[in-house]
Amino acid sequence: MEATLKQIETETGTLSKPSKMPGFGYSTPAEDCITGSKLAKVKNSICSICYARKGRYVFPNVKKALKKRLAAIQKNNWVKLISELIRRKEKSGFFRWHDSGDVQSIDHLQKIVAVANNLPKTKFWLPTREYGFVSAYIARFGAFPENLCVRLSAFMVNGAPPVAVAKKLGLTTSGVKNSGFNCPAPKQQNKCEDCRACWDNSVQNINYKAH
Repeated sequence: MEATLKQIETETGTLSKPSKMPGFGYSTPAEDCITGSKLAKVKNSICSICYARKGRYVFPNVKKALKKRLAAIQKNNWVKLISELIRRKEKSGFFRWHDSGDVQSIDHLQKIVAVANNLPKTKFWLPTREYGFVSAYIARFGAFPENLCVRLSAFMVNGAPPVAVAKKLGLTTSGVKNSGFNCPAPKQQNKCEDCRACWDNSVQNINYKAH
């Protein structure tokens, strides 16, 4: 008998629904970011002004949901269940990993890749500051699937995006600096509207407004 959405969500946690995005996401606690937690203590770093450490993200019910999603990733059946949850709920064809949080390990990254492979018609976007995990994954397993756009995120506000590292790995970048494609959201009620540049591997760098 096929599991209900409620049964799946009991195991995986619910999907997040960033108001800016065309579809769903999967968020985890910002305080559990490995590199991000270190950068949060560095003046003028992007993580020092992290939106996911304030506002609704600090509400008790939201923090509980974030923690549940993080813990669920360790489950052996997480890939199967989260793939099924996204398949049933995501109708836009676009999904974001980590509107809050980041990759925790190479194993975590492998699981994200497995989900992308399970859902080839869905385009996934993964912004990350865990360059080490990404580099180690590529060295061991090769390139990411075409429907998974991995963007290496800059560390500093107005700092250069990690273009050299990204080019070496065959990836794209993003940052908070007037360089490359400018995210149009600030000019359209902070929403993606019809823009899908973040998911597009042909867009080499995207510049976001600090928020």
